[in-house]
Amino acid sequence: MYNPKQVPKYKFNEDLILSRLEQYVNNTYNQHYATTGKQTTEIVFEHGHGDGFCIGNIIKYAQRFGKKEGRNEQDLYKVIHYALILLGKMHEETLEDLNEYNLELNDGS
Repeated sequence: MYNPKQVPKYKFNEDLILSRLEQYVNNTYNQHYATTGKQTTEIVFEHGHGDGFCIGNIIKYAQRFGKKEGRNEQDLYKVIHYALILLGKMHEETLEDLNEYNLELNDGS
């Protein structure tokens, strides 16, 4: 079982990659298209196409890896970032469903 106090001995530089991934994601929030209030991805989700948008971008950047600009690690960070966005939205929806369920339980008593 995972013990958060015991850091595992990483075999594939996961700690370094996670740090670089966090830096990459943080930098996306400083880019010009992220400073106008809403990111394109948010708008796509609002219109009900977020899952497909994220999966499409995951496929796009995974297929591009090794072709455009060679083994470009930025493509892999983009794959992971779109997967994180999708996971985040799934988590958000689960919490919303749970909150709605709890509200219904409280209204019914």
